[in-house]
Amino acid sequence: MPEGDTVFLTGKKVDRALAGKTLSRTDFRHPALATADLSGHTVLGVHTVGKHLFTRFSGELSLHSHLKMDGSWQLYAPGARWRHPAHHVRVILDTEDVRAVGFRLHDLEILPTGEESRLVGHLGPDLLDPQWTDEHEARAVAALAADGSRELGLALLDQRIMAGIGNLYKVEICFLLGVTPWTPVSEVDATKTVRLARKLLLANAWRWDQCTTGDLGRGRKNWVYERTRTGCFRCGGRLRVAEQGIGVRKRPTWFCPRCQRGPAPAP
Repeated sequence: MPEGDTVFLTGKKVDRALAGKTLSRTDFRHPALATADLSGHTVLGVHTVGKHLFTRFSGELSLHSHLKMDGSWQLYAPGARWRHPAHHVRVILDTEDVRAVGFRLHDLEILPTGEESRLVGHLGPDLLDPQWTDEHEARAVAALAADGSRELGLALLDQRIMAGIGNLYKVEICFLLGVTPWTPVSEVDATKTVRLARKLLLANAWRWDQCTTGDLGRGRKNWVYERTRTGCFRCGGRLRVAEQGIGVRKRPTWFCPRCQRGPAPAP
């Protein structure tokens, strides 16, 4: 699933391409929006909250979309060939010189801009909020520390605590804290954890490559995430990978038995 920084950058990309332009044609290929038509509306901009995107239009309207596991927004010149098949398209927004195509988008909804909070009001502070303050940090810290017995990895993925962390950052945050993802929240410094999470997302917010090590070289970007074959980037030791979570929330989780202390599932 795209992390918050990928969603943030996607929003900025679409915003640069569409903001201030009038829609000449729209095509919604989603059952609930099959009859919707936003042609004639001006795109005011794109706003992101965690993993949610809101494309805002004149007339106080917003289009909400969520990338989930495989969604994307892509930009094309009119008439250009798409990189994905047409049956994956969920929405097309045309202007005079740009076509924005949403592939495999989820949770599509057109709603009054003033009601966006109905869809994201339950989320914790957005780690990439440009208006981030000490109050945002305090809210996230309090929410994270509220259930000390909870597994840290599961808490980090809970968007109600802080919005934007996906599986990659969950794994890497736990590594940098020196604990396994199954470690109880009570055994880590909640303030340090929130600050680390925000630092990592900010470091990657304006690039597509996600790097947590500071080294953008091939095969050197992450400490343990998806390094099953190459081993821990710090000690070179063999990594373990196990599932964390239940049902649709289950995620493969990498960790280094040498560099990270704490509980873990049996091999």
